[in-house]
Amino acid sequence: MFLKAQFTWNVAIPAETLSVEEQVLQKAIFIHLLDDFATKKATKDHEYFLAVTTLDKIGKGKVRQNAGELLFPVDFSAITFKVFKGEIIEGIVNKKMQDYKYIAGENPFVLSNKSSKIEKDVVVRCVVLGTKWAEADREFSMLVSMDGDRLGPVA
Repeated sequence: MFLKAQFTWNVAIPAETLSVEEQVLQKAIFIHLLDDFATKKATKDHEYFLAVTTLDKIGKGKVRQNAGELLFPVDFSAITFKVFKGEIIEGIVNKKMQDYKYIAGENPFVLSNKSSKIEKDVVVRCVVLGTKWAEADREFSMLVSMDGDRLGPVA
């Protein structure tokens, strides 16, 4: 599900990039915010970061001792993508489910007892059973199922 979220982050600006012109400073802060946003990628609470939508407020900068930079508190809005248990999503399979059988060949595929054929580049619709946050990778793993009405390969 796509959600709009409010954030307040501290954005560090190296002293050598500072300018007395307000517009140039705001641009530098915004560029660093976008870099931080892309690098952070996701959090356990908000899941995946997609886009900054508004820059609401830039607070007064504070000197960061012995670092040669200033910290600016920045309030902004962003669009995030969060998956909820029970939500129906479309995605790409990366592990074989128990009731599916791998069929090798020139174009390998997976076949279920229900005759659903799943092969590389096939879009599947599934229901989310649960998610797990991996802090080291800043990613979520999802356990999904294609057992249910209107779930499975998408035509």
